[in-house]
Amino acid sequence: MSIPEAAAAHVGAPAPSAPAAGTPGRRGSLGPVGLVLAGGISVQFGGALAVSLMPRAGALGVVALRLLVAAVVLLLVCRPRLRGHSRTDWGTVVVFGVTMAAMNGLFYQSVARIPLGPAVTLEVLGPLALSVLSSRRALNLVWAGLALAGVFLLGGGGFSSLDPLGVVFALGAGAMWAAYIVFSARTGRRFPQADGLALAMAVGAVLFLPLGLAESGAKLADPVTIGLGAAVAMLSSVLPYTLELLALRRLPAGTFAILMSLEPAIAATAGFLVLDQALSTTQALAIALVIAASMGAVRTQVGRRRKTRSAPPGTSSEALS
Repeated sequence: MSIPEAAAAHVGAPAPSAPAAGTPGRRGSLGPVGLVLAGGISVQFGGALAVSLMPRAGALGVVALRLLVAAVVLLLVCRPRLRGHSRTDWGTVVVFGVTMAAMNGLFYQSVARIPLGPAVTLEVLGPLALSVLSSRRALNLVWAGLALAGVFLLGGGGFSSLDPLGVVFALGAGAMWAAYIVFSARTGRRFPQADGLALAMAVGAVLFLPLGLAESGAKLADPVTIGLGAAVAMLSSVLPYTLELLALRRLPAGTFAILMSLEPAIAATAGFLVLDQALSTTQALAIALVIAASMGAVRTQVGRRRKTRSAPPGTSSEALS
């Protein structure tokens, strides 16, 4: 699966088709583009708020609160039907929920140890690797090399400037993000609207709540902690998923994926404004390289698909690669 498909799957919805001829151009795209950017800003500032909440509730406690509140809100809004689904449907949504919980847990363990910008940069390598591996075009090796150069710079040649365990957690979160993409797409095909997302969020919440209670215990019952955790859930899950779902109805998936590639920069900005996490020049350059690699991989995939659609009947995909 490519990043464009992955981006559409991010909200459990099928990838939208390209706009038909005669639809508004750039002016008409400002609305959905604004929704995507607002969703990205919401996610990363929610992550910054989560980091500030960790001394009060712990990383696992914050994840438990985020998943629990998000699950309750989505279940109330979507009211998914529980009957009429096959065993395969339920297996898919359970794996999706497990993947979602693991992705969030690993990422929050990462940002408890390393700055938000570098953590998101390392995490985005998961979807980037998925895109590169799913494509047979040699140009994607260039994007992979560019991303690896960014990672090398980010680690100062050996990650001596970053907590090694935080780096491992961030890379693990990236691997789970790639798996999340795959199972989000499968769930979106098997469940209508955002029903599968709501059910998967509930699965993740049920799985993570014991871990949160084990780490934080009675701290999770503190009204201030609950309020801040609810804010994290709304900023990091409910609001961005809703905005992205609305945007994907009017925005080509390729454009959406390119915008998603900007998340490391948004995360670095949020870390600086909320957490006073300044980046060195080298780290800023590293993030820029990873963003460029992500955008390049997306544009390569989108260009290949356009050529495939416009090719005469009988032309093989190998001839276009």
